[in-house]
Amino acid sequence: MPFVRAGDIDIYYEIEGEGPRVLNISGTGGDLRRKPGLASILRERFTTLSYDQRGLGQTSIPDGPYSMAGYAADAAALLDALGWERCLVMGTSFGGMVAQEFAVTCPERVERLVLNCTSSGGTGNPSYPLHELQSLEPETRMRTQLRISDTRVTPEWEEANARELEALLDQRREGAVIGAGEPRRELGARLQLEARRHHDVYDRLPTLTMPVLVCGGAYDGIAPPANGRAIAAQVPNARYEEFEGGHGFFWQDPRAAEVIIAFLLGDDA
Repeated sequence: MPFVRAGDIDIYYEIEGEGPRVLNISGTGGDLRRKPGLASILRERFTTLSYDQRGLGQTSIPDGPYSMAGYAADAAALLDALGWERCLVMGTSFGGMVAQEFAVTCPERVERLVLNCTSSGGTGNPSYPLHELQSLEPETRMRTQLRISDTRVTPEWEEANARELEALLDQRREGAVIGAGEPRRELGARLQLEARRHHDVYDRLPTLTMPVLVCGGAYDGIAPPANGRAIAAQVPNARYEEFEGGHGFFWQDPRAAEVIIAFLLGDDA
């Protein structure tokens, strides 16, 4: 299995596809053992580097606290270890927060930046406080997360679409089994949520000069469209695209992959 020593941790990573290099930064609770991952929408056109962030998946789970600056430093250390001086970057949800922190810290390493369903914190608004759900019983937490992930999932919708609801919950149950019971797993997840809670890069976004694409789902209750628009308005060379879907709009709206790929290839002008 591919691991590299990056700073104080061993990072698990995967590289797939051929073409321009893309660093793919995953969201809250990301674990590359869960398939398919977002790299799957890029593999036909890009060389995509994905990794488990500290505290998650097969990467080390050091003692906390964790910070957004630390997550950005991990991304830089991974690129250093693999000899990637500069690349395209795509961050999704929490990964979009890390990508923002990385871009404002190491702008010379980012050719183009895609930020999916994410928030800047600060005046640009935070994402939904997921740390507040940790005390819920697991099944209740999954149902709650499903509802805030897509605001179309209302009690009325659930009653009228019982079979589809159960299929969506089954997907989440299957994902939750991966890594369950592994030593320190709950610690890593909690420390990530704590770092997420303190994310605030809004006032530093105007320093970005690379092309930036901000993508949002029209029905996202975790990172609402207003949050994505706030990021795009704060970055000089950014545009905002909204898609038909919730927090997982990239699976729900086929147009999303087309727009993201065109932007990363520079075919969007």
